[in-house]
Amino acid sequence: MADDIEVSDNSESLRFEILLKGEVAGFAAYRLRANKIIFTHTEILPEHEGKGLGSGLVSAALDASRSSGRSVVPLCPFVSRYIRRHPEYRDLVPEAYHDLLDEEG
Repeated sequence: MADDIEVSDNSESLRFEILLKGEVAGFAAYRLRANKIIFTHTEILPEHEGKGLGSGLVSAALDASRSSGRSVVPLCPFVSRYIRRHPEYRDLVPEAYHDLLDEEG
């Protein structure tokens, strides 16, 4: 990622945020349940769409989930599509939720 882009976990707001030059350009909202992180919604602000920020955000959020030892439940269609296109993250999703990865949407 470029030097002026940063992803951080805003745990108070229950979302990962992608910052562009210090300003929030998008987020991936989540809920925590036991040892799972449930991604519910990903949004990139309209003025920042089409720059690959969503992929960078989700990649960093999934890496952080792996580092924390949490499994991932991708209720958010963007996160689900990202994992489907990047199978190196599929192992984060418990078998019981693999149907979320097989849905188009």
